[in-house]
Amino acid sequence: MTFALGQRWISDTESDLGLGTVVALDARTVSLMFAASEENRVYARSDAPVTRVTFNVGDVIECQEGWSLEVEEVIEDQGIFTYVGTRQDTEEANVALREIFLSHQIRFNKPQDKLFAGQIDRMDNFVLRYRALSNQYEQHKSPMRGLCGMRAGLIPHQLFIAHEVGRRYAPRVLLADEVGLGKTIEAGMIIHQQVLSGRAQRVLIVVPETLQHQWLVEMMRRFNLHFSIFDEERCIEAYAEAENPFDTQQFVLCSLDFLRKSRKRFEQALEGEWDLLVVDEAHHLEWSQEQPSRQYQVVEALAEKTPGVLLLTATPEQLGRESHFARLRLLDADRFFDYDAFVKEEELYAPVADAVTALFSGQAWLMKPKTKLPNCCLSKMLSHSSTC
Repeated sequence: MTFALGQRWISDTESDLGLGTVVALDARTVSLMFAASEENRVYARSDAPVTRVTFNVGDVIECQEGWSLEVEEVIEDQGIFTYVGTRQDTEEANVALREIFLSHQIRFNKPQDKLFAGQIDRMDNFVLRYRALSNQYEQHKSPMRGLCGMRAGLIPHQLFIAHEVGRRYAPRVLLADEVGLGKTIEAGMIIHQQVLSGRAQRVLIVVPETLQHQWLVEMMRRFNLHFSIFDEERCIEAYAEAENPFDTQQFVLCSLDFLRKSRKRFEQALEGEWDLLVVDEAHHLEWSQEQPSRQYQVVEALAEKTPGVLLLTATPEQLGRESHFARLRLLDADRFFDYDAFVKEEELYAPVADAVTALFSGQAWLMKPKTKLPNCCLSKMLSHSSTC
């Protein structure tokens, strides 16, 4: 490379610095001043990562004083370029502009500008970037996106549930695996997939107070999801950023008691416009037709205003049919509107459950006389379906 005082160069590795000017030279180094960013750089003359800035006839260049010049002739004298052309503001012809007076703000961010300026990387670097982008594209369109990035062993039943639920829009699901089967991991996988696919941007997790830090660590360590624990102290601090403290974070984790005890915080949480609500230990929400508990009312109000809802609970009917109905009612109040009707409908499925058990055990099954099954169940039994 041939350097001269006053020449204009641009950094290959830091193009945002703007146009640099050669201000000092010695036998081994060259110093460039980038006035636009008020930075100085010293490079080895033999291997400086910079590109000489030259303009051609027809280009429009800008002076430090703010006016522009359409280049009609380029003159080189002792390594310094002088551009001759017509000023665009006054239409004055034969105006000379030495390159040292070029605007410091010139940046080559467009691909064609970098190409014309000679800012071209080595071919192996281009191939590496191309392969990286191709692999990234393949990952983005993969149906397993969001399920393979977690730091946990992939157990078949967890993977199946997360895949079935995570790809839905606004899923409303009850996760009722037995203790020790990993409901928290399943919920994390669903949240992860919903976030990566763009189906959920704001997530609220409501848990018992004793489980807040466990959820915080699990989401961060296994899924790289950074939730913020909200309590009264955090809400007071957030007033400096927004009127509603819940608007300051996309991923919020709080306790059910925190929302139950403060009506103001509960109303602010309702205004949060969440995409996904996750409630752990949902079987502790007490409900009766005459008088539901305050905790149940809080979760019910949040579930009504949130498109996606995940309820994590103990096995169905472990605490009785009424408790199970209460949880289903949170997911779909239109479908599960009356407890007595729910009990009658559930009783119709008992013969189906007996038939499925007998079929899986290899035993012969005989339908009892006068047993009436729902049409949907009969059709699925005839097609050897095990679900209803």
